[in-house]
Amino acid sequence: MFDSLSERLGGVFERLRGRGALTEADVRTAMREVRVALLEADVALPVARSFVDSVTDKAVGHQVLRSITPGQQVVKIVHDALVDMLGPDTAELNLGVTPPAVIMLVGLQGSGKTTTTAKLAKLIAKQHGKKILMASLDVNRPNAQEQLAVLGTQTDTATLPIVQGQQPVEIARRALSAAKLQGFDVVMLDTAGRLHVDQGLMDEMKAVADIAKPQEILLVVDALTGQDAVNVATSFSAQVPLTGVVLTRMDGDARGGAALSMRAVTGKPIKFAGMGEKLDAIEPFHPQRVAGRILGMGDVVSLVERAAASIEVEDAERMAKRFEKGQFDLNDLRNQLQQMRNMGGLGALAGMIPGMKKAQAAMAGGAMDERVLLRMDAMITSMTPKERTRPELLNAKRKIRVAKGSGTTVQDVNKLLKMHQEMATTMKRLKKMGGIKGMMAMLGKGGPGGGMGGLGNVLGGPEMGDVLGKMDSGLPGLPGGANLPPGFQNFLKKK
Repeated sequence: MFDSLSERLGGVFERLRGRGALTEADVRTAMREVRVALLEADVALPVARSFVDSVTDKAVGHQVLRSITPGQQVVKIVHDALVDMLGPDTAELNLGVTPPAVIMLVGLQGSGKTTTTAKLAKLIAKQHGKKILMASLDVNRPNAQEQLAVLGTQTDTATLPIVQGQQPVEIARRALSAAKLQGFDVVMLDTAGRLHVDQGLMDEMKAVADIAKPQEILLVVDALTGQDAVNVATSFSAQVPLTGVVLTRMDGDARGGAALSMRAVTGKPIKFAGMGEKLDAIEPFHPQRVAGRILGMGDVVSLVERAAASIEVEDAERMAKRFEKGQFDLNDLRNQLQQMRNMGGLGALAGMIPGMKKAQAAMAGGAMDERVLLRMDAMITSMTPKERTRPELLNAKRKIRVAKGSGTTVQDVNKLLKMHQEMATTMKRLKKMGGIKGMMAMLGKGGPGGGMGGLGNVLGGPEMGDVLGKMDSGLPGLPGGANLPPGFQNFLKKK
């Protein structure tokens, strides 16, 4: 997500940070590059122009150019402008009404409405504990109603029984009646789509909205269609009272033009982003976090939240106790690899960790992908239980056996063992610096010997400290405890 734009902006700001002082000409030259980067990312021309003009006016001010760190000041201005363009606050669903709350999903055919309906139902049930009824109003597309019924079974969500021959308005009326009688908290209406926007579609949407009186009308659009997605949103918002937008296939959108243009053009907030095909691959859209990812600042809060949702408490406590003792064998390494895969793999995590995108690109030409995690797991599972506990037992003959059993080479096995040895050494160093509490203190300190650079010195020596220090340069510190989930705050306090 936003990979190409992030890379282009990263290069621009790297040059700004490298200068001790900035002139107005330097800023205007950089902003011209930012404008080109936005247009290449498929951001609407009026939006790109307005964004650059706003940032330039603030960046050429006396306080910025005369400040001690003008490059960082410009980056902060751009960050704040991105947040403002995406929407200053995270838009919540309006569920605080007398049940049932009605959520209506609209959009063109092929945008992913039916799958998004099931994803949202699962998310709302998990986060808000609501009892949900889904109903398909799509009588045009073959098997559309059956598809929603199958997704309902997969997500353990109730669906309205199918009655052949009923029209959308009749189905909506029946769904509301069933929800009231059976005590459902939320009704989700999956409406029909068309291959393009036409008046017949709009009239049908209006008729359903008049009957259902939905609290939320969410437009589902495919992020990969770029400006077409914005044009579709503009057409819908002109005739249907939309309350928000859901962008699907955001994980495959390297440009991000639709996301960056949507709110500015339509005035409607992006409420959710679809991040993959799995039925739990949808997440609330957080403008501040997205802006941080675009500018390479990472998204530590989302990383913590994803970890909290993916990692079992018992496993985390067991691992924490072992880490405190400086213990780390190949079983522990396999457990860590599995957790990384549960959290979305290296690609998903790289955008959340400050500077990780650069480090990932530098490592083996960017070859660290999901296949690497799978190969590592295959090598570890090809070892005997004793070998996993005591890696020093792996002599040349045993390594050949492991390589053959996992479909890899002896060189791959050696690389895995070297990585494990380095991580085990790191755990011992962590023990010396006071365990997890000491590590968090190190991350929180600024200046020489603190922050990412200071942590790198402890974990990997001066070379690692230099690398992490450069990654940390110009980036804001980790978010304060108040911004972290309460469970994670309590975990840190205990440590």
